[in-house]
Amino acid sequence: MPKKIFVINPGSTSTKLSYYEDETMLCTQERFHDSSELLRFATINDQLDFRMGVVWDFFRENGIQPRGLDAIMGRGGGCYAVPGGIYRVDDRLIEDTRQAKGGLYHASMLGVQMAKAVQAVTGGLVMMMDPPVVDELCDLARITGVKGIYRKAVCHALNLKQAARRHATAMGKRYEDLDLIVCHIDGGISITAHHKGRMIDGNDAGGGEGPFTPTRMGTMAVTDVNEHLRALPYETVKSLCSQSGGLSSHFGTSSADRIHAMVEAGDEAAALVWEAMIYQTAKYIAAMAAVLEGHVDGIVLTGGLLRFDDVVSGIRRRCEWIAPVSVYPGEFEQEAMALGALRVLRGEETLLTYPGKPVWTGFDG
Repeated sequence: MPKKIFVINPGSTSTKLSYYEDETMLCTQERFHDSSELLRFATINDQLDFRMGVVWDFFRENGIQPRGLDAIMGRGGGCYAVPGGIYRVDDRLIEDTRQAKGGLYHASMLGVQMAKAVQAVTGGLVMMMDPPVVDELCDLARITGVKGIYRKAVCHALNLKQAARRHATAMGKRYEDLDLIVCHIDGGISITAHHKGRMIDGNDAGGGEGPFTPTRMGTMAVTDVNEHLRALPYETVKSLCSQSGGLSSHFGTSSADRIHAMVEAGDEAAALVWEAMIYQTAKYIAAMAAVLEGHVDGIVLTGGLLRFDDVVSGIRRRCEWIAPVSVYPGEFEQEAMALGALRVLRGEETLLTYPGKPVWTGFDG
């Protein structure tokens, strides 16, 4: 009998669901959520029932009998930083994720919660794989200018690693033999340096660092943050870092399609902000070239915003002098999670236990 696998992937602006039998995806759906719709919830955890409604609709609309699933794979969220791999979802993992113990406040924190809720109805093994808090930073990337405060590794690790492996295969090489700059460009933007199979540096995408995005404010000078944001409630500033910043702040919507339509219609203000997002993305790509000391085998682009030709052409124009730019539109997170679950079910990969503490605890830890 084929193994029945359900994959749950909540993002900052969408909920993506897929149903697999063995390696075959039988149906998939991505439901877009405008930032104005989600901001009616006080916290991301408060979105759980709303997002679960999307899950039950998916089963009903696709004629899937949910009972008898072999595995439910939920996208990992803000638990403590862990090594890459596939983990059993237990109560400790869920609670640490709900509390964002790893410092990531993002919709992905709903993934394991949703998977556990599905399991209560369907049975099956519930897992997460390569959460955004996978930590492989080199020591130099951890240091800040304030003693005792260290940078975090928070990015779209699942898709970044899968895109890098796909690119390595296309080149006839192993991911572990390459130096790559890999970028996920969508509702959030992750720009990472991969050295021989490890993500040694990158922007803290979950914390709002890096270029601004459809939902995130991006890097700002500390003096500007103090002057303009200090008087705002903490939850408002937190939301600007992950939900209501970036294009959402400028236009009141995180819909890239609506904003790009404004650009195409000749709206000069929209065009300026849109181009600035591309400009900042290219600038961070160039920074990762310095991390790799100029030895870059390729620049790999993935993510939903690559559906817009000007995003790709703008990055090529500014960055192709560094290394060839290869484009893998969309994302491969559903595929990665389904195949990972299948490997565990077949006994080809060990299911790990969540350790309940960070993989890195300091230079004296």
